[in-house]
Amino acid sequence: MPPKSSVSSSRAWDGVNPPLSDWVLEAVATLGFTRMTPVQASTIPLFMAHKDVVVEAVTGSGKTLSFLIPIVERLLRLDEPIKKHHVGAIVVSPTRELASQIHQVLLSLLAFHGPSAAAITPPDEDANQTKTYPSNTLKVIPQLLLGGLTTPAEDLSSFLKKSPNVLIATPGRLLELLSSPHVHCPQSSFEMLVFDEADRLLDLGFKNDIQKILGRLPKQRRTGLFSASVSEALDQIIRVGLRNPVKVAVKVRGTSGVEEKRTPASLQMTYLVTPPTHKLPAVNNILKILDPRPQKTILYFATCASVDYFQHIVPLLLGDEFTVIPLHGKHPSNVRQKNFTRFINSITPSVLLTTDVAARGLDIPSVDLVIQIDPPSDPKVFIHRCGRAGRAGRRGLSIVLLHPGREEDFVPFLDVRKTPVTLYENSSLSITDEDASKATMTARKAVMSDRAYHDKSQRAFVSWLRSYSKHQAGSIFRVADLDWEALGHAWGLLKLPKMPELRTFKGDKSLGVTIDWANYAYQDKQREKHRQESLREAESEQQNPRKRPASESVAWSQNLEKRKEREQRRERKKARRDRDRWDKMTEEEKQRVRETEAMIEKVRKEAELQRAKAAASKNAETEGEEEFTGFD
Repeated sequence: MPPKSSVSSSRAWDGVNPPLSDWVLEAVATLGFTRMTPVQASTIPLFMAHKDVVVEAVTGSGKTLSFLIPIVERLLRLDEPIKKHHVGAIVVSPTRELASQIHQVLLSLLAFHGPSAAAITPPDEDANQTKTYPSNTLKVIPQLLLGGLTTPAEDLSSFLKKSPNVLIATPGRLLELLSSPHVHCPQSSFEMLVFDEADRLLDLGFKNDIQKILGRLPKQRRTGLFSASVSEALDQIIRVGLRNPVKVAVKVRGTSGVEEKRTPASLQMTYLVTPPTHKLPAVNNILKILDPRPQKTILYFATCASVDYFQHIVPLLLGDEFTVIPLHGKHPSNVRQKNFTRFINSITPSVLLTTDVAARGLDIPSVDLVIQIDPPSDPKVFIHRCGRAGRAGRRGLSIVLLHPGREEDFVPFLDVRKTPVTLYENSSLSITDEDASKATMTARKAVMSDRAYHDKSQRAFVSWLRSYSKHQAGSIFRVADLDWEALGHAWGLLKLPKMPELRTFKGDKSLGVTIDWANYAYQDKQREKHRQESLREAESEQQNPRKRPASESVAWSQNLEKRKEREQRRERKKARRDRDRWDKMTEEEKQRVRETEAMIEKVRKEAELQRAKAAASKNAETEGEEEFTGFD
């Protein structure tokens, strides 16, 4: 940690040492950033100098500009332009959405630098833009690398054509590009490496890719790690390759001077205790009584299947006043990007239904309200969910909905984790059993209109229960404490699904709903046709059951054949996994595997030799004995 005297008390942009370029000062002023945030004031001077930094700051504190400004300043102050197909800086992000946002912020910044803007978006021949720049003019040209939107070949083609000097990427796609012999990151030109959301990047899922990326970059560089909770991954950060990094920790302090919160002071974090059937009516009521009315709201659900189901129910409860947009990790990349952009650019009150895919890193402007329908199964994610609101000094409200009883212990649990929440109090909030009943009827009416909604509701409920049962605070969120019938009504189910957890349930699994299941149809004609055909086949088998001769074993042989096919598929999958794992290993790791396998083979051969010696010894003992031929 640097001494306090090394951090300027002034947060004026023109007070940075070394000074920022005039065009950067113009850019931040035009973009509305009148003063630096604490994290920017602490980090920018260090990162522009010869310092590696580990930055831990509350969510929404302006971390993105803390590394983008030093990157562009360093690259534009080089003695000569970076050579063609050489890279000067890399920003690594754990998600496509976050990488896209960083790229967009960089483009907004570079729009104020003439040579870079002209190189990124060349003027049309017919346009009035006549200003040209010498070929040796220093400029910053970024390239965005995302898996799922383009192929590695397309990325390489774009790299060779545009010769960018800053790469913003997710780990896998970045590694694929760096593996090309046409992409160069030499000591002479490579300046800076940034890991955003560093603790998440260093999870096991990214660890191998990160190590391989580091192996392709020069050791003499500036490295920055930025996150809201860096301290939770310090042991792994040490191994990333930083040289005596300066740690910058910017947190909110209470009046006593003691660290109390890990979120912005402008964010109010609250909880509301409500029965399952009152949750969605509470959301509806809160959205309509808040003044001013929230323009952007995020509703967090536990699973992707829950989002898929409730995207059909929530709009019916909220009415036409709000636009409801779904977003989860199992959407195709183009759908995720489309829905995310739609929510960001919405000019009418909008509600994003999402999962933890939108909990971290995403800088969604002007989020007023976050409601957690389901508390996260990983308590560490709680603060990141809340932090989507109240960003960059803007006032925000976060509410987590808890069931009465044991779930209320989540409040002191959060307090221990230095993320205290207070009871949400609003005299206008009033939810009655009649409101709950109306919400259930609205949901069931929608479900009964299309059997596909029923299928979604069943999958969603099962997936939610699986998530609930795996909560890391299992002593607080206990399946044994759930009120099954209340949950079924809250979800608008037509019946409780078949689950092992309901084997001992003695209540009404039909939830008081009477329905003609045989005539309950899909709106999709093709799907309904298949259902009708299945029904006819089942009826035919019941009326004319086939009797096989006792000697007939067709079913058995078919099962045997299927079992063999399954085993073969498993073997092929295992071989593919082993091959993929081998390809991702470093040479050092491969050598260790070879040594281990050689050791195992040696032990196996020694064991076989011992068994052979034992068998030979036994044969020697019995040699010469007469063969027993029976009693006389």
